[in-house]
Amino acid sequence: MFFINSILLGIGLAMDAFSVSIVNAISEPNMSRTRQYGISCVYAFFQFLMPLTGWLCVHTIASVFTQVQKFIPWIALILLLYIGIKMIVEALASRKKACSTCQKKGDECKKCSVTLESHALSLKVLFIQGIATSIDALSTGFTIAEYGLLMASVASLIIAAVTFAICLTGLKIGRFAGKRLSSSAEILGGIILICIGIEIFVRGIFGLA
Repeated sequence: MFFINSILLGIGLAMDAFSVSIVNAISEPNMSRTRQYGISCVYAFFQFLMPLTGWLCVHTIASVFTQVQKFIPWIALILLLYIGIKMIVEALASRKKACSTCQKKGDECKKCSVTLESHALSLKVLFIQGIATSIDALSTGFTIAEYGLLMASVASLIIAAVTFAICLTGLKIGRFAGKRLSSSAEILGGIILICIGIEIFVRGIFGLA
């Protein structure tokens, strides 16, 4: 039951990272396989770190941690709004630039869309995404509070492994879709990130599962 519960917990916690993975691949459809593995590893790392950090807080500064919990939805909302709006602004700016092949504006060029400027996911943005999509996993510290340190670490590792597999799947789905969305991909991705941020906020504020 311990392993089953950890896997199910991992699936639940990885859903936001899964959605963001799809967005990343939509906006960067030519993402290499190595990059896909690297991005999935980053999300998995944060999904490992947050539950274990939550467990440590419960066993050390539980009263302070309880007060901090109320700010978690706000942090996730602000981070994802920042990334989403930034993605949309950059995509609109790219549309105004001329294609290097046919010299048409970005929103006019269809056949040469692969030559238009592409905003690859930076390490900074990736880390912000990792924090934003995993910060609510801090609360998992209460869920696994009855475990010892070893079991809590193993549970966090299982959650990380599940997250890695789910995010890798999301990247492959997004890569497939991104190649068909062309120049609208980044704008759509930014809108989706904003929606995910609002969803995490509403779920956190109103205590929705």
